[in-house]
Amino acid sequence: MEKKEFAFSGMTLNGFLMLFVALFMTFGSIGFGIWAGVEEVYAFVVLAIVVFIASLFVWGGFLMLEPNEARVLLFFGKYRGTFTRTGYYWVNPFLTSKKLSLRARNLDAEPIKVNDKTGNPVMIGLMLVWKLKDTYKAMFEIDSQTIAGDPAKNGQVVGANVAGVMKAFENFVKIQSDAALREVAGKYAYDDDSDDSNAITLRDGGNEINQQLEQKLDERLSMAGIEVVEARINYLAYAPEIAAVMLRRQQASAIITAREKIVEGAVSMVKMALDKLSADGVVTLDDDKKAAMVSNLMVVLCGDDSAQPVVNTGAN
Repeated sequence: MEKKEFAFSGMTLNGFLMLFVALFMTFGSIGFGIWAGVEEVYAFVVLAIVVFIASLFVWGGFLMLEPNEARVLLFFGKYRGTFTRTGYYWVNPFLTSKKLSLRARNLDAEPIKVNDKTGNPVMIGLMLVWKLKDTYKAMFEIDSQTIAGDPAKNGQVVGANVAGVMKAFENFVKIQSDAALREVAGKYAYDDDSDDSNAITLRDGGNEINQQLEQKLDERLSMAGIEVVEARINYLAYAPEIAAVMLRRQQASAIITAREKIVEGAVSMVKMALDKLSADGVVTLDDDKKAAMVSNLMVVLCGDDSAQPVVNTGAN
């Protein structure tokens, strides 16, 4: 896409020099007016009026910029460039300026309820760091001319008030961030999908999910000249209405996994015991006794409670 932003290249003078000129003209016009009244020379009256009007013209051209600030300059509605030089300057007073902040800003979005890939409602929130990159797009590609986008309610039009301008952008970023977050969350399951254990999930996705989120935010915010510095999910949980059920499911899954490990270890230990008894010739067991021994060992090894042994002392 063609970049429409460019640096202002019009006449720019030192602000302190022009401040001296403006003061000289203002006090000079007052002096001419007093002189005209004393000497009763009407030519000096006209000269005083002309100099005073010219001084007002000079006073209207001052602008001051702090680091990481910019002014979009317009000449009767036509874009004349973006002024970013830090300091105190004087430009054509007929230029209209709109002040913008280029500093990085944070958005800590409140968690919103979305449906994941499997349809489960989850609460998800994000943290976003953003800043303005293209001032032309920021001012003219989106409707940022009124604070919070409601001129009838607020009645404040964007001008030199940088706080009001940035408030409009923050509102735009918040809405687009919610949309991007919903889009990304809808592509992945919250937790492991039983059909595909290797699938990326919201809980375990980490960098992959954050990269997807950052990409979607870039696509949505680039139209407004906004650069995404960092974006990541900072809150993730099941929605309250299913949180208890999902907790029981997770507990059941953990119990099953633990049982599988216990059974696997018990079978290995039983096999090792039988092989060792047979190899060392300690005792000869037929199939029925082996089955009974296996049953007893499995109960002992897999049971939740400690086994209570029964000692066989033999028949009287």
